[in-house]
Amino acid sequence: MKRRNMILSATVATIAVVAGTIAYHAHATRAAITGFERTVIDRATERSAPWTETLPDTLPEPVARYFAYVFPDGPPDHAYVEIEAAGQFRRPLTETFQPTTARQVISLRAPDLVFSADTPLWGPVWAIAYDAYIDGQMEMAAKLLSTVTVMYETSTPALNRTSLRRWLLESPAYPMALLPGGPVTWEPVDDNRSRAVVRAFGEEAALVATFDADGALTRFDAETDGDLTTPYHGSGEHTARSDYQMIDGVRVPLAFTIARAAGGEIIPFWEGRITAIRFGGT
Repeated sequence: MKRRNMILSATVATIAVVAGTIAYHAHATRAAITGFERTVIDRATERSAPWTETLPDTLPEPVARYFAYVFPDGPPDHAYVEIEAAGQFRRPLTETFQPTTARQVISLRAPDLVFSADTPLWGPVWAIAYDAYIDGQMEMAAKLLSTVTVMYETSTPALNRTSLRRWLLESPAYPMALLPGGPVTWEPVDDNRSRAVVRAFGEEAALVATFDADGALTRFDAETDGDLTTPYHGSGEHTARSDYQMIDGVRVPLAFTIARAAGGEIIPFWEGRITAIRFGGT
C-alpha cells in the first residue's frame, strides 16, 4: 500500500509538472502573439491614411466597379482590422482537415499582419501556429500544446515576398488597403479581371483579381505555380470569396476558401467563415 501511494504521488507530481510546463509555454506563446498584434496596431495608427477621397479616372473599369460596390458611401478612414474566423484547416503535406479557429490583426496602411490559429490534432493534443509579418520581416511557427516547436521559419527574401502576397491575398476583407495611393496599384487584364500589385519593403507581389457583374471580388489567383513540397502553406496561390455583407459601411466577404495551386489544380487548405470583424483606428 505504501509503495502504491508513493507511485500515485509521483504520478500526480509528474502530471502537475507537465501541466505547469504546458501552461507556462502556452502563456508565453500567447503573450508573444499579443505583442506582435500590438506592434501592428501601433504602426498602423501612427500612419496617415494613404488614399484620397476621389478615385482616379485611370482605374481599370472592373476595379472602379469593385470600389463602388464595397464602399457605397465612400471608404471609411480605418487604420487596422481584427478578424476572427472558424472553419476547416489542412496542415501542410497532409490530406485531412481539422476544425480550426483563427485570428488576424492586419494594418490597412502598410503590409503588416499577424495570423494565429488553434487546431485540435489527436484527442487532447492541439497545435497553435502563427505568422507575423511586420516591417518587411516575417516569422512563423507551429507548436504542439503551445510547447513543442514542430516548425519555425524566419525571414528570407522568398518568405518575405510570400508574406507580402499573404497581406494582398487577405485584403478583400479590408478593401481600404486596395485603394489608390497606398502600396497597391492596379493593372488592366480584361473586362472582369485586373492585376493587383503590392510593393513594400523593397519587395513586390501580384495577384489577378476576378470580379462579378455586381463588382464583388470573387477570387484572387497567383500567376505562377506554388511549391507544394514546403512545410508551410505560406500565402497560398488562390482564394475564393463570397457572401458579402455590410460591416461598418464596407461590404466584406464572410465566406472564404484559400488554396495552394500548381499544375492547373487548386488544392484548398483553409475553408471557413469570418465570425467577427472589427475595424479600428483613424
